[in-house]
Amino acid sequence: MKPIVELYPLLHQPKKLVITTHQKPDADAMGSSLALGHYLRKRGHHVTVISPTNWADFVNWMPGTAEVINYEQQQPKANQLLSEADMLFCLDFNIFYRTKSMTSPLASLACTKVLIDHHQEPDEASFDFGVSDTNKSSTCEMIYDFIVGAGDADLIDQAMASCIYAGVVGDTGSFRFSSTHAGVHTLVADLKKRGLDHGRVHEGLYDNFLENRLRFIGHVLLNRLEIFYEYNTALIAIPKSDLVQFNIRTGDTEGLVNYPHSIQGIRFTAIVIDRDEERKWSFRSKGQFDCNTFARTYFEGGGHYNAAGGRSGQSLSDTVATFKSVLPLQPSLKR
Repeated sequence: MKPIVELYPLLHQPKKLVITTHQKPDADAMGSSLALGHYLRKRGHHVTVISPTNWADFVNWMPGTAEVINYEQQQPKANQLLSEADMLFCLDFNIFYRTKSMTSPLASLACTKVLIDHHQEPDEASFDFGVSDTNKSSTCEMIYDFIVGAGDADLIDQAMASCIYAGVVGDTGSFRFSSTHAGVHTLVADLKKRGLDHGRVHEGLYDNFLENRLRFIGHVLLNRLEIFYEYNTALIAIPKSDLVQFNIRTGDTEGLVNYPHSIQGIRFTAIVIDRDEERKWSFRSKGQFDCNTFARTYFEGGGHYNAAGGRSGQSLSDTVATFKSVLPLQPSLKR
């Protein structure tokens, strides 16, 4: 994989470009894809953003979301666009299987493939150009760097600024996670100078849900939360029946894994949700507990040191039992 800076000369002439991200894109995935799309169109390129799946309603306010193609719903059109692409940008994921049903189509493409991502252990062999930096707060921060690095900071408009800021806010937990280095605040200051309305972004991300979600959260915290004080750990296990009862949609469980961190002494939180095809895990930690290694070792996942995800083909009760059985094997949680 060649350095991303070597890509810039290839963008001097108009090209057909496709941007994609991981399945069920969050604020960072959608924000980075849209921001890059807005920028590359200003540079004269023909750009299409393709999401592997549907996405949460709370990102629909982002400029350009209405034009995003849902691969699962528009597969023939998406495959045609992919086959015609001169270049593919892969954002906020670093291995093709994170794109679900797009995995094989992406792997078989002969066009130039570009990676921009901040997760651990990238599959560099699958990409021609790219940057993978785990020290970055978000992929949106990396898109900002990409634009500035090209000497095009003055092209950043309201649409780009809003999308970039949304992803930074989402992936830093509104600037409270350890990934919020000094450069993040410098980035935000620059976006504010360019006219960013940060209040509107926060409303779009956090004040944009239905009543049923709030009642669902109350139910989950009252009935599905377990605390293991001997391991400074909290677990939330959500059965499919809860999702049906409260009519939970894509994105409604976003951020729920962070709630138990408000409990004094809790340093590791986990949530598992019973989906149709598998059980989906999310992990968050404070301090010196490696969520990435934990997820890779026990739950076919990975991510960041303090935030990761995983999956399980076991039943909900069995995968919860697995989680509880491996907690005593984590000595750093007892400290």
